[in-house]
Amino acid sequence: MKHTIYLLAALLLAACSEPAVETPPAAEQMATASVSETERINAWFEEKNEEQLQFSPIQLTVLGRKELYDQIDDMSVAAAQEQLDWMAATVSELEQQFDYDALDFEAKTSYDLWVFQYEQARDNFEFNNQEYVFEQMGGVHSQLPVILMNYHQVESLSDMEAYISRIGGVARALGQQLEWAQNNAERGVRPPRYAYEFVRDTSSGLTQGQPFDDAENDSAVWNDAKTKIDALVSAETIDAATAEDLRARARTALENEFLPAYQELISWLDQDINNAPAEPVGVSTLPNGVAFYNQMLRSYTTTDLTADEIHQIGLDEVARLRAEMIAIKDAVEFDGDLSEFFQFVSTDEQFFYSNDDAGRQRYLDESTAFIDNMKALLPEYFGILPKADLVVKRVEPFREQDGAAAHYFGSSPDGSIPGTYYVHLSDMSANPITELEAVAYHEGLPGHHMQIAIARELESVPSFRSQAGFTAYSEGWGLYTELLSKEMGAYQDPYSDFGRLVGEMWRA
Repeated sequence: MKHTIYLLAALLLAACSEPAVETPPAAEQMATASVSETERINAWFEEKNEEQLQFSPIQLTVLGRKELYDQIDDMSVAAAQEQLDWMAATVSELEQQFDYDALDFEAKTSYDLWVFQYEQARDNFEFNNQEYVFEQMGGVHSQLPVILMNYHQVESLSDMEAYISRIGGVARALGQQLEWAQNNAERGVRPPRYAYEFVRDTSSGLTQGQPFDDAENDSAVWNDAKTKIDALVSAETIDAATAEDLRARARTALENEFLPAYQELISWLDQDINNAPAEPVGVSTLPNGVAFYNQMLRSYTTTDLTADEIHQIGLDEVARLRAEMIAIKDAVEFDGDLSEFFQFVSTDEQFFYSNDDAGRQRYLDESTAFIDNMKALLPEYFGILPKADLVVKRVEPFREQDGAAAHYFGSSPDGSIPGTYYVHLSDMSANPITELEAVAYHEGLPGHHMQIAIARELESVPSFRSQAGFTAYSEGWGLYTELLSKEMGAYQDPYSDFGRLVGEMWRA
């Protein structure tokens, strides 16, 4: 990245700064010029960020804004190329119009990040034919309904009409992504069969229940649509006749657009699944897979560390963690070696809640309690805290998977949409009590929610920076806060502290 040494140099200069002295006239002129160029580039960043947001109506919605509220992103390969070309043009404009040396520290950081984000997108797009478009961790088939249900706020008639329009938009986006997946499959790029099965199950789950069949229960999106329409009636925003018309239109969109799109996806998955690898394989087995793997390392870590170097870091961490685990095993006076202790902690019934609704609710309640306790401690350690609330929720039935990892969905900048810590609870044997506390801190407070909510709420940096995301940064912070929470007094139960180390070893 251009001017990367500037960041370190500026920090060193700040640490070694001399007492203030009277500023000579020449320096005053330089400072004025710097402010002027900084103000000019910050205005440019805001303008370009708004242009970029026009590519993504969904991102606007996630940010709590209602522009393009009736639309879904164009998710075709051609649209992705168009946005990449736009990014390239902005970088050329940036380099031609602004004097880097006249910018202040924050503006230089913004400049570097804008260029870096383009370079990362450019390098990743070279491997767009290597991607698993639909897989067990996600895809538009599951993400768009979640966004529609959780982020599309309905406060007026026009909001609900936009919602109904988006039901059809989901179908179009699903078709575009299916075409992308089919093209990749023709090149020999397919995820393992279990991923096909997960995607098929999720898609089937979204199209079960009314209005798609005669089941007693409503399908997820239909239930959400009716709930939002009923809320408008309760608020006296619309009358009963308008509500009935909206229900009919939503039902038609689900039956005539949403359902056929998912049926087409399910049909293709069923036809193609036997062509997919029967067992899990690494991407290095794919065409051009080694180069793709190395690029993903660069993208996710934002470093040039090799796979071997990263692996060695992991081995070193495992050695450290084993020593800490043994110390806990000895402290609780367990009679056996570490492998036997692992077996004990992973199987003894005292470390699991019951696999029923009562056990699942207890898991949610305990997670919420740990987060609430941490929230009360945060002002003692941090000066800036998130404004948005955080909720702990079970993953929606249509996308829930036994043993899948917990995850976080961000809040809106104005706090009107809370952050959500999602946990899969279909199989309680995959959610040991020993790991509950660490996961709550990682996903919630002081982890992902605090980090991402504060970033989105910042007003002191260009908007694109408050909306940017880097895996090494977000997951690095989440991992760090697991240990930070211990330093703040958490993990009073040694078995929970052992669970923290188990999670850390999993990442190592």
